[in-house]
Amino acid sequence: MNPKTQAGMGILVTCLASAAMASPALAASAPVAPVDIPLHGLSTVLPETPVLRTGVPIPVPGAPAGFTQRAEGGLQPLLVPQLPLSTGTPETLIAAPLPDIEGDRPTGRAVLAAPASEVQAVTPGAVAGLPLTLPRAETLGLPGLALPPAGLLAPSLTGAVESTMGLDAEEPGH
Repeated sequence: MNPKTQAGMGILVTCLASAAMASPALAASAPVAPVDIPLHGLSTVLPETPVLRTGVPIPVPGAPAGFTQRAEGGLQPLLVPQLPLSTGTPETLIAAPLPDIEGDRPTGRAVLAAPASEVQAVTPGAVAGLPLTLPRAETLGLPGLALPPAGLLAPSLTGAVESTMGLDAEEPGH
């Protein structure tokens, strides 16, 4: 191999390896539209307004599943495929100032935070077998009629949501 071809192959392999390493990171970061929810209307009741930052998850549909399934007799069933969706719960932060009970030192803010996490879902599906059987010798090689089996494929939802709650000490001079 000449040196230019070797260099080109090295660059190609490096690009493919970089893409393979980056793909799990891209899959883990689900698209989210950030939203800051204004709570200024609470300023009439509270001395300081709470902060609420979150996002709206954007579901990403995957390829329909189940088109390659076969029935027991070898005939393909009629199928309403299950559609996988992947999305994520957005990072959420709720921070509210605590009232100054003691009067001489700041008490800080109450904070409820939930980190972003990935959620996988699969829509329900349906299976309805064909009303024909395989050809049989007793019917001279013609297929027979049978009551078609039918069933529903259950939806599923997987993911993990975590949250933390605590106090955020206020900085001096703040």
